Amino acid sequence: MNGGVNPSRRHVLAAGAAGTAAALAGVSAQGAQAADLPLLGTYDVVVIGSGAAGMTAALTAAKQGLSCVVLEKAATFGGSAARSGAGIWIPNNSVILAAGVPDTPAKAAAYLAAVVGPDVPADRQRAFLAHGPAMLSFVMANSPLRFRWMEGYSDYYPELPGGLPGGRSVEPDQLDGNLLGAELARLNPPYMSVPAGMVVFSADYKWLALAAVSAKGAAVAAECLARGTAAALRGEKPLTMGQSLAAGLRAGLWSAGVPVRLGTPLTELYVEGGAVRGAVVTRDGGPALVRARRGVIVGSGGFEHNAAMRERYQRAPIGTDWTVGAKENTGDGIRAGQRLGAALGLMDDAWWGPAIPLPGQPYFCLAERTLPGGLLINAAGSRFVNEAAPYSDVVHTMYEADATSPAIPSWLIVDQNYRNRYLFKDVAPTLPFPAGWYDSGAAHKAWTLDALAASIGVPATALRTTVDRFNSQALKGKDPDFHRGDSAYDHYYTDPSVLPNSCLAPLWLPPYHAFRIVPGDLGTKGGLVTDARARVLREDGSVIPGLYAAGNASAAVMGHSYAGAGSTIGPAMTFGYIAARDIAGLPG
Repeated sequence: MNGGVNPSRRHVLAAGAAGTAAALAGVSAQGAQAADLPLLGTYDVVVIGSGAAGMTAALTAAKQGLSCVVLEKAATFGGSAARSGAGIWIPNNSVILAAGVPDTPAKAAAYLAAVVGPDVPADRQRAFLAHGPAMLSFVMANSPLRFRWMEGYSDYYPELPGGLPGGRSVEPDQLDGNLLGAELARLNPPYMSVPAGMVVFSADYKWLALAAVSAKGAAVAAECLARGTAAALRGEKPLTMGQSLAAGLRAGLWSAGVPVRLGTPLTELYVEGGAVRGAVVTRDGGPALVRARRGVIVGSGGFEHNAAMRERYQRAPIGTDWTVGAKENTGDGIRAGQRLGAALGLMDDAWWGPAIPLPGQPYFCLAERTLPGGLLINAAGSRFVNEAAPYSDVVHTMYEADATSPAIPSWLIVDQNYRNRYLFKDVAPTLPFPAGWYDSGAAHKAWTLDALAASIGVPATALRTTVDRFNSQALKGKDPDFHRGDSAYDHYYTDPSVLPNSCLAPLWLPPYHAFRIVPGDLGTKGGLVTDARARVLREDGSVIPGLYAAGNASAAVMGHSYAGAGSTIGPAMTFGYIAARDIAGLPG
């Protein structure tokens, strides 16, 4: 009943020397005092957080006839989901089945079990797979959201039993922001803005990176521009990706009459009669109470911006500067649950990905490290990983390798041929990078490999040897050292015109470029341990009555792995849906 990790792999915040019973007694005393606070309202269900988990939970509760409120710490709604590409990994959903994806419940169960292993109880895996398709259909029936299959975006381990090389992920379709009226101004901004005048889906980015060298890439770019032009002519405010997801869920809540109180951070969970029956929040500078007749669902995100928690639970080097998660995610819901004696799981892990620490905010690398003509090296000037592997795996390897040969930071090395061909972040091929990239040390450029090695502080001989070996293997189309290109997933963000292996091309044209790579993340994946009904559990496996959790405030159903694009948001929405149904008394 540990909900995500074995005890030897789980870090647990101390509840106090007197143990859980004394902790609960202390909270009960606090609860008596909290009952005297100003009352902001009484609802059947109180939801903490307005991300994908929280808003899906609230929508579900409302449609079951329960009164509900969403309490959001930030001055905006949408959380990290609004900032994201909004891939959603839900096997056997109606969208992919209608598109002809050859998925079955048996395939999905075999694949998920193979990916997550024994770290996640089988009943939680079954709950996710059983309720995910119904959740997506429910959201489409009760909001303006529609979804598209991310065709060709492979499961991350398609060679495992039940894996699909064509992928199971979906993303939100285009949505008109005018649906929200003035509320649109309170939508959390995206992590990266879409180019002006274009309507871009997550699945388009792989082709936009190739627009200068691929006929299909150029056609996709033209299609994105045509969508933008058509939307402008219709007077729309087109939204895609996380902006569409968050806006669509908010529109659903609006229609269902669910209030979303912004600027209302959680400080404590309110306990009455031995059960969680509300939340103590800060409102207008002072404490207040929001009561819950039937339960509280915590969907307040992870702890990626809490430096003390990251230092306590995660491997060094770590910090808050490399994450792209919403800045308000400081573990408030996790710590509030822990103070009631909740067990915590997966606190050492995150939704990792290689990132370049650019001025202003880190850049989460997807295509750039996979495109042919680039390689990753450690401080010794040697390759140490399959650069095209799933992004979470690359960072896990960075940490493992760093223990014996420093790999944090690592360096992405490319040549000018690569730069002449491919988009890098939002910098078009051949164009210079911003001076701030070089001034900050995130980017380096030199006319020889020896000079580049000196600039980034790695041995020149080792770098030359590494590039020579890589080049000889690239020309043959095989990577016996790290097997880049062996998996179908490796080929998603690559250049199909490069043969014999679209992942591999030699580095030969100066100047050469190096980019500093650090362990970035989309958010942490550890939190409150929950059961198959999304109920929060204590260390002994017993249920804390009235308390539920979903999303990054809970220990992830993916365990230490990552099944496919959208393995964060898909389960977050599903367990929010499960939690609300359980409160409503519906069968599991």
